Amino acid sequence: MKDVKMKDIYLKLLELIGQRKSVALVTVISTKGSTPRETGAKMLVLPDGSIHGTIGGSTVEALIIEESKKCLRIGTGMKVTHHLDDTGMICGGMMEFFIEPVNVPPLLYIFGAGHVALPLARMANQVGFAFIIVEDRGEFATRDRFPDAQEILVGKPDEMARQIPFSENDYIAIVSRSHEIDYQVLHAVIHKPFRYLGLIGSKTKRQQIFSRLREEGVTAELINKIHTPIGLDIHAESPEEIAVSIVAELIKIKNS
Repeated sequence: MKDVKMKDIYLKLLELIGQRKSVALVTVISTKGSTPRETGAKMLVLPDGSIHGTIGGSTVEALIIEESKKCLRIGTGMKVTHHLDDTGMICGGMMEFFIEPVNVPPLLYIFGAGHVALPLARMANQVGFAFIIVEDRGEFATRDRFPDAQEILVGKPDEMARQIPFSENDYIAIVSRSHEIDYQVLHAVIHKPFRYLGLIGSKTKRQQIFSRLREEGVTAELINKIHTPIGLDIHAESPEEIAVSIVAELIKIKNS
């Protein structure tokens, strides 16, 4: 594998963080005997096992990749030692590694700032989600109501939705005050990347909106990605109960 300069490792790390992707930084912290890489060598490992850089290749690298994926799942660092003769490598030396997970908080876009959005934002933030509020009513989209918001975007929700550069790691909850606003936002985001897309409403509303989307040429594959009625089915009624059901669904998707 082609070696990667240290500067390139850090530039790639910053790029991945900017893309809101979690990544593990692996560093060789000590060596003894004959080893394929020296102390200080680094490698990045993504949750899917893809890498940038190398800490020596062969069996030991495969082991470190799996250990890095575990670190990303549990969210804590790990010091690992491998004797290379035990891994089948002929070097015969010893390598010690430190695996440092760089987990970016999942980002939730909440379209709406009303009765459901308020407890949803609070509860989502409490379980580790960063959130952004999108609302056209300035009197609702305020720092007093959403003090922990990463950002508050005030303007036409569907126009905002078209401008936001969503990533495949982002979560979207559409909980506005109006069925028509909900539809316009949904229509604006359905072709964009996302990890989760939830739409508040009844089964009747779902049928009506899905019919409109099909008439607009939206494929069944995309329509099937919409979680609606939003949230887990716990027979929620109050705004707070609905928020609990949504956050539970977010957690389920995040941990799956």
